[in-house]
Amino acid sequence: MPQKGKDYIGVGVGAVIVEHDRILLLKRLKEPEAGCWSIQGGAVEFGETIENAIRREVKEELSVDCEILRLLGVVNHILPEAAVHWVAPVFLVKIIAGIPKNMEPNKHSDLRWFDLTNLPVDTTLTTQCALSFLNDYWSE
Repeated sequence: MPQKGKDYIGVGVGAVIVEHDRILLLKRLKEPEAGCWSIQGGAVEFGETIENAIRREVKEELSVDCEILRLLGVVNHILPEAAVHWVAPVFLVKIIAGIPKNMEPNKHSDLRWFDLTNLPVDTTLTTQCALSFLNDYWSE
């Protein structure tokens, strides 16, 4: 069976959750980029809007409801060494209900708030792009 992001370009979404000058990141367990810190997100399902996909992914990964505040940018997530290619719009979102919990311990080993001035070095490509988009937005 063909695999999204490997056998054809995958469409994903990413969520940047910032509260009190801190960003919420998950530590990946699976390749690609295992061991790296990542924003929340995942694949868009067939027939699903990107807005509904981001709400679903945040709910699945963190058990919280979110409000989409704005589109920050679009990530071209291309990792030639892993033969991975995804295109993912990244949104700034706000938690409106619930307390974040790691709901997918088979995919993520940790969930942590990081001060925006003291971020981990080992972040995913998508997270690096998302942080750049966030800085651009705040510079406007």
